[in-house]
Amino acid sequence: MVGNLATTTPDFSLEDIPGTSGRIDILCRCINSAFVLSHGIRRDVDAYLILRGGGAAKTIHLRGRDLRHLNPDERTTAALLKKALALEAESRWTKSTPGIFVRAGDLADLSIFRGGTTYYLREDGSDHRGLPLARDGTFVLGDHIGLSEADEAILAGLGAEIVSVGPKSLHADHCIVLINNELDRREVPSHPAGGRERRTNGDE
Repeated sequence: MVGNLATTTPDFSLEDIPGTSGRIDILCRCINSAFVLSHGIRRDVDAYLILRGGGAAKTIHLRGRDLRHLNPDERTTAALLKKALALEAESRWTKSTPGIFVRAGDLADLSIFRGGTTYYLREDGSDHRGLPLARDGTFVLGDHIGLSEADEAILAGLGAEIVSVGPKSLHADHCIVLINNELDRREVPSHPAGGRERRTNGDE
């Protein structure tokens, strides 16, 4: 997730996140959509936030299997990001809180693209429902500004597939919900009439 204006410092107010943080509130909603379930956290998800709103870009990594203290409200999520941004960002990952790490770097510096399939979520892409989506694929999307031509050139060089979640323009966090739902549906096996299996995770 690319936050073009998202601040790279902790100098923003939790009382006015949209007005003081370069729209980190958008990233917070994306985090909640990526991880939060009704009774737990998606432990098999990793999210990377690219923040470009001031000075050198920073990247924050949220690792589902270790993530703690994440609640379904923007203020708590923003507070976790604020703690990460207070650390000195270097070329190597620095741990902030359980499951959250920060480093200096931009989209081109991420190593997650070295293996697996990359999908670029864009309105004019191919319908995701007609594609064989990889469960371990990497999905890239921008904020309300979108990705730059330079970003798109990086993704093109990686052979990223351009996909869409539907005919309407949606908010980034809503796109994440739809992708997670599609992957969930493909993962759940069919059941005999009258029978339904309830999937749980370690938090339930």
